[in-house]
Amino acid sequence: MTTNGGFEPVFCTIIPPHVLDKVAQADDPVLAGPARRTLEHDAYQRTHRRLTTVLGAPAVAASLADEKPLRSIYDAEHRQSLPGTLVRSEGSDPGQDATVNRAYAGLGATFDLFLKVYGRNSINGEGLPLDATVHFDEDYGNAFWNGEQMVFGDGDGEIFLDFTLPIDVIGHELTHGVTQYTANLTYFGQPGALNESMSDVFGSLIKQYSLGQSADQADWLIGAGLLAPRVTGVALRSMKAPGTAYDDDVLGKDPQPATMDDYVRTGRDNGGVHINSGIPNHAFYLAATTLGGSAWEKAGQIWYDVLTGGELYAQASFADFARLTVAAARDRFNDGEELQAVLKAWEQVGVPTR
Repeated sequence: MTTNGGFEPVFCTIIPPHVLDKVAQADDPVLAGPARRTLEHDAYQRTHRRLTTVLGAPAVAASLADEKPLRSIYDAEHRQSLPGTLVRSEGSDPGQDATVNRAYAGLGATFDLFLKVYGRNSINGEGLPLDATVHFDEDYGNAFWNGEQMVFGDGDGEIFLDFTLPIDVIGHELTHGVTQYTANLTYFGQPGALNESMSDVFGSLIKQYSLGQSADQADWLIGAGLLAPRVTGVALRSMKAPGTAYDDDVLGKDPQPATMDDYVRTGRDNGGVHINSGIPNHAFYLAATTLGGSAWEKAGQIWYDVLTGGELYAQASFADFARLTVAAARDRFNDGEELQAVLKAWEQVGVPTR
C-alpha cells in the first residue's frame, strides 16, 4: 500500500553531483569553471525546491486539450530566471533555434509514449501542461526537473554539449515528474536509486519508441551524444553494461555497478542514487532483451504497472521493487515467459524476489 499521501517534489538533475565535483577539480579552468558554477546553481535550485515544497508550489492550470500535449518552450537567454521568454507554443511551427525544436519534440515524444502505450495523459495522468526552458545560464552543464518544469543548459562545449540533444535525457527528466505524481520514491539510498532507474528505463523506452527500435536494436545508453568529442566515453550510463559508459581523465570512470556484489555504499550523491541505479537498470535490460520485441510492450508495461499501481511505497528497497515486478508480471501475463524473464533478471543482478 502506498504511504505517500501527498507528493513531495525533488530537484532531479541528469548529471550527478559526483561527476561535476570531479570536473570542478580539473587543473584547466576552462573545464573547472563551468562545473563549479553548475554545482553552485544546482545547490541554489535544490534549496529553492525545498522552499517551494514547504511553502506550496504555484498552482498549475489543467490542460484544456483532450489527450493532446500542451507544450510551452521558454528561452532563459542565458540567465537564471525561470521560466524565461515564451518562444514556442503548442501547435506552432518550428523556428530557427534547433534547441527549442528539440525540446518541443522531446516533450512530445515523452507524452506520446505514456499516452499511446500506457494510456497516461501527460505526466500526472490528467493532462498537465509540459513546460521547458532552454538556454539556461552560461555554460550550464546540466538538465533538471524542478517539480514543475524542465530546464536545459547548453553545456560548456568542452565536456557536455547541448542537453536537448539526447531525447532520452528529456524523457528521463520528465519521468521524474511521473514518479513524483505516483510512487514518489524518496530521493535517497535504494528508493532514490529506484527513482533514478525508473527515469533511465522510461527515458530509454521513449528513445526506442520514437526510433521504432526493438530491444535488440537499442543501444541501451543514457545520454549518448551528450559528451563532447574530447571526452573518452559514449554516454552518461549504460543499462546493458553499467560501469562502461565512460573512462576519462577529467570525468573519471563510470562508477555504476551491474549487480549487488558491487553495490556502492556512500553518503555522496544522496546515497549513490545515480550510481546504484545501475543494478535495477541492468535488471530491466536483461528482462527486456530476454523477451525481445518492443521493450515497452512487456518489460516496460510491468515496470509501469509497478510505478503506478499504488503498492510501491516511498521508501521501497530494490527487493521490494523486484517482488512487485514479479507480482505485476504474474497479474498481467500469468505464469508465462514474462514472469520467468523477470525472475531471471533479478536473480542475475543479485536482488532477491522472495
